[in-house]
Amino acid sequence: MNVNDDLDKLIENLPFFLQEHLNNHVSKDQLIEIVLDLGRRPEARFISGPEYLSQKIVSWQDIDYITKRISKFSNENRAGIERTLHRISCIRNRQFLINGLTCRVGRAIFGTISVVRDLLESEKSVLILGKPGVGKTTIIREIARVLADEMEKRVVIIDTSNEIAGDSDIPHSGIGRARRMQVAKTELQHQVMIEAVENHMPQVIIIDEIGTELEVLAARTIAEKGVQLVGTTHGNCLENLIKNPPLADLIGGIQYVTLSDDEAKRRGTQKSILERKAYPAFEIIIEINHPNSWTIHEDVKNSIDLLLRGNFTMGQVRQFSFTEKIKIRCQRLQVSSESLLKNRNNLNDSINLVNKNWISINQTKDEKALKLKSKKLIIYPYSLSNNLLKEVLLKMGFKFVLTNEIKKATLIIGLKKHLKLNFKLKNLAKQKNIPIYSLNQVSLYQVTKLVQFISS
Repeated sequence: MNVNDDLDKLIENLPFFLQEHLNNHVSKDQLIEIVLDLGRRPEARFISGPEYLSQKIVSWQDIDYITKRISKFSNENRAGIERTLHRISCIRNRQFLINGLTCRVGRAIFGTISVVRDLLESEKSVLILGKPGVGKTTIIREIARVLADEMEKRVVIIDTSNEIAGDSDIPHSGIGRARRMQVAKTELQHQVMIEAVENHMPQVIIIDEIGTELEVLAARTIAEKGVQLVGTTHGNCLENLIKNPPLADLIGGIQYVTLSDDEAKRRGTQKSILERKAYPAFEIIIEINHPNSWTIHEDVKNSIDLLLRGNFTMGQVRQFSFTEKIKIRCQRLQVSSESLLKNRNNLNDSINLVNKNWISINQTKDEKALKLKSKKLIIYPYSLSNNLLKEVLLKMGFKFVLTNEIKKATLIIGLKKHLKLNFKLKNLAKQKNIPIYSLNQVSLYQVTKLVQFISS
């Protein structure tokens, strides 16, 4: 495992009294960040813990000395050093003068992702979960290099704060042959994500820190276009995503479903239950519990379904070190169902209860019922996820083809509120004698019941 940290380039931009101390420090290679606050002693934070670097307190002149030697601060109060991965963040007072600096050490660590290389080769979308500072950005930087150089994929990095490929217009060598698109403002990240797909034909898109609803929607759109995604977001575990309504759509979205009495008895549950709404945008999730111990969910939709139905899910734990072989073991992860119920009030703001009469069927009177199991279906999905339909139909054992041409379809399935407005589609379907089936809301349960209904 090789490390490229360009630490000397960061140290040479510090005041002289700090340069000498850091250059001679025994734990120099374990440095995480340097904190300089006006009127306080300078502090270094190592993997082992923090320590003061000098008895001298930081002055205005010390802060000014550093800020004049680095790039300009952006609207997010971040700056960098040319051709390095280091990040300098500032704290400002009420007059917008800088009175504090956090100098974060950026490292390109080659060989970190050997433990999950098989997951990258599967060509599935991967989401990395972890607390701030655990090393998510370092991991996706190495993933970008491996995908671009070793697997020869067309990789585009959406580098919002220049943390993945450095502050210079020329990207750092740590990303290999991957291309980098810079984002002018943080709030425009979702637009650049879509632009990357439309203009540059990537096979893989890499996004750091997905955090807003617009970015989640962009990620889902990209996943539907067949592009592999590798992204990061804040959180300790899969349960955190379920409890976070803006991010829940990354794993298919969560909603309350009202079951019939018979269905509730069959399942042995209450009538109102939590259920996954659609197909996850990310098929694999990696939880960074510790720098050397990761929990892997290789089948996210199955993990989410298990978690919502019971109080546990299965996870694969992978452990590694520099001196030992990689260890892989399965582990039953306990999840409190009570903690999910406690968040019901928070989820209600973003999740609507399902109407009991959730299916409406538009068919001509002379139309004969389709025998789904005896025919190969040609389905035209309208405002509906292709992946969700595939998942349901494959599970139920039907032969089917999804088409983009209405004339070739044997039936149309779509969302009622969108079908209502498309008179052209309804007229064409009527002319060709193609039945239309509509759903009030989209969920795994609703699509399953619809397919069961039209096949009976």
